[in-house]
Amino acid sequence: MALATASTTPQNPAAADVSAPETGLPEAGSGTKASRAAAAGVAGAGTAGSSEAGSHAPGTGESGGAQVRAANTGSLARRMMLIAAGWIFILLLVGGLALDRTLTGLITRNFDEQLGYMLTGMIGSVEIGPDGEVFFIRPLGDQRFLEPNSGLYWQIRAKGHEDFPSRSLWDRSINVPPEHFDAQQHVYDSPQFPGEPLRVMERAVILPGSDAQWMFTVAASRVDLNDQIKMVRGILVYSFVALGFGLLLMAGMQTWYGLFPLRHVRRAIQKLRTTGASRVTQPLPQEVEPLVDELNALLAHTERQAEEARMHAGNLAHALKTPLTVVMNAATAKAPDLSDTVIREAAVMRRQVDHHLARARAVGRRAVGQSRAEVWPSLEAVLRAVERLYDQARLDLDGNHDAVVALEKQDLEEILGNLIENAAKYGGGSVFVTVDPDRTSRLCEVWIEDDGMGIPETERIRIFDRGARLDTGKPGTGLGLAIVRDVVEIYGGTVELDESEDLGGLLVKLKLPRVDA
Repeated sequence: MALATASTTPQNPAAADVSAPETGLPEAGSGTKASRAAAAGVAGAGTAGSSEAGSHAPGTGESGGAQVRAANTGSLARRMMLIAAGWIFILLLVGGLALDRTLTGLITRNFDEQLGYMLTGMIGSVEIGPDGEVFFIRPLGDQRFLEPNSGLYWQIRAKGHEDFPSRSLWDRSINVPPEHFDAQQHVYDSPQFPGEPLRVMERAVILPGSDAQWMFTVAASRVDLNDQIKMVRGILVYSFVALGFGLLLMAGMQTWYGLFPLRHVRRAIQKLRTTGASRVTQPLPQEVEPLVDELNALLAHTERQAEEARMHAGNLAHALKTPLTVVMNAATAKAPDLSDTVIREAAVMRRQVDHHLARARAVGRRAVGQSRAEVWPSLEAVLRAVERLYDQARLDLDGNHDAVVALEKQDLEEILGNLIENAAKYGGGSVFVTVDPDRTSRLCEVWIEDDGMGIPETERIRIFDRGARLDTGKPGTGLGLAIVRDVVEIYGGTVELDESEDLGGLLVKLKLPRVDA
């Protein structure tokens, strides 16, 4: 799109006075006509009420400079210890239960194997007598079978025959479930003796010389078995508790040792404040290096901002010194044109203040965070505003509709407003605006071309100086391009002047940092 005025001038100072007719990039309520109209009437975002950079710097404000601390989210060491304690508890619990089950099973199987040996020996030691009853051809070897209530018992039973119990059973008998009279060997726990739980093993056998099914039973008290299991479980509990405390101690030492580099970081930051060091240079583990790199980058950014603030303050003081001296001299000399002198020098001071405020606002917005603005809507708003100001100009817009740049929208519209209004004011009637001709570049380019007289190559650098103007016949202060250049450079972009091949006038190449969609 191009902006052009109906009037034609002998030369093109368009780029020379890209500022507003009165003040350059505006603060609230001032600025170029195009940018004011675009912000207030078209884009719907006015510059009025915008905060001046630096007025709310960190550490200042109503709190009187009181230090602001971030909300405490808890101790990192405590968090790591809680995680370690949780995992240790879960793993020890699961491991302990598995080991308890394994050892208990081994002890019980060993106990059952002993009962099995006794049962097999008993079956091999009996025969059927002439009376049809069983008798032992050799005695069982364990003396406990002969001691009453010794805790080790046997019994032989068959339907239609008298029970044949061991002497240790005395006047008791072992009840055999009817369903156990089969060919299988059965092992089970029995509570039939009060105060003496039993482990019972039995097998039904048909002996040679008899048609009856004889049930051979061996039983042993579980007291010894339970005592062994209890002892093993006690050892497991004490061992795992000691192991848990040992692991917690090791986790604590690991946490302390692992987080120790953070103490180095803290001391290094204290050195920045107490010794005047400018960077954290102490060697640290690679996991902490990104934090230190970001801290050093923040320090460098803060130093740049402080240096820029000092430079702006010095420049502003220097710029105001001469007008103030003129006013004071006129007042001291009681000059007859004192009022005119005050008005004239106040206007000069106001322009200087406008210039530095524009830079300060741009620096402040850049420091807030990641800025982004869509180029096409901002251009459309500015062009509509310029069309109302220069209704005879022909404006053409072409290029990438989706281009996004790392600028605040207000700053982008101020820059575009200055450049396009100058092209319309000083051009020959046509203005072409091309957005992002090279979409592969890291920078998004906006080309603004007009068909005016252009600017001589020797003047293209000087034109960016504050107050520099090539056409003094039209109203303006010469601050516009200087402000545009300063604001663009603050955001990491550039402004270049060239000759338009298509229109023959001035070509302004605005290069701004791109934001990936």
